[in-house]
Amino acid sequence: MNKKKVAIVFTGGTISMTVDSRIGAAIPSLSGEQIMSMVTNIDKIADIEVVNFSEIPGPHMTPEMMMDLKSLISDLVDRDDITGVVVTHGTDSLEETAYFLSLTLYTQKPVVVVGAMRNSSELGYDGPSNLAAAVCTVIADEAQNKGVLVVMNNEVNLASEVTKTNTLTLDTFKSITYGPLGIIDDNKLILHRDIVRKQHIHTHSVESRVDLIKVVVGMDSRFIKFSIDSGAKGIVIEAMGRGNIPPTMLDGIRYAKEMNIPIVIVSRCHSGRVLDTYGYKGSGRDLVELGCILGGNLPGQKARIKLMLALGKTNDINEIKDIFEEGIY
Repeated sequence: MNKKKVAIVFTGGTISMTVDSRIGAAIPSLSGEQIMSMVTNIDKIADIEVVNFSEIPGPHMTPEMMMDLKSLISDLVDRDDITGVVVTHGTDSLEETAYFLSLTLYTQKPVVVVGAMRNSSELGYDGPSNLAAAVCTVIADEAQNKGVLVVMNNEVNLASEVTKTNTLTLDTFKSITYGPLGIIDDNKLILHRDIVRKQHIHTHSVESRVDLIKVVVGMDSRFIKFSIDSGAKGIVIEAMGRGNIPPTMLDGIRYAKEMNIPIVIVSRCHSGRVLDTYGYKGSGRDLVELGCILGGNLPGQKARIKLMLALGKTNDINEIKDIFEEGIY
């Protein structure tokens, strides 16, 4: 039986790190080939093509690099000999890159983003096992047309749903609202549910000048006005509860409307969507009437990615609103 071919794109992150004895801390140091040498028996289930994209930690990723990564993956999945693509990534920003790819890649072939919580110098280095599970996912027929997936700790999650929930634990990546899409058990992909909908934003550009502001008690309009005056082209506000803000922030919202700067409202809560349920001053109803866009159940970091891509496609606030209302993903 012919083995399927999987391209593995290495970008860096903890999965590529070892502890540097000079500084006593972990830094990127392993090539893709070196990491793959620790994934035992992977050659028995798939042919692997290693692609070294970068060797950076998660916080060094940028929207421009995400777009370059998307272009590279698009070229790989266009090849007839490639079954799917695995991308290694630093976990600090993994969910943002995965969501970016989910919105911009248009392919039925599986794309899986994977990382590690322990570096190769630590006991229990989880990089090889996570990589093996990612390859098992990609070669499974059931992974076709599922969009971009995140595989960690033998759990398979949708990029649109998953978030990092803990700074340390191996099961840090969770889909809080719906749970995992499936698991890897005995080297096989087992799906628990199907995907209701996917969204794709057709753009080759990304607007990186989008800010994220988190709302707390007593906040005023200073951050909003500073952001706009500093050149922001869009703002995501992590509001309270159902999507409400202190009334002292309303002047900033009005200023954004005057300057034609789109503002997307999400919640700082870990789950649940925003909605214009309340009608008091500073409520979600106030914000909608002032032209703000509701971001569904997206967390702030993903809503920012979505707004960056929406602005890369159009400056029309009504079109941007349509993009956000197309689906909660």
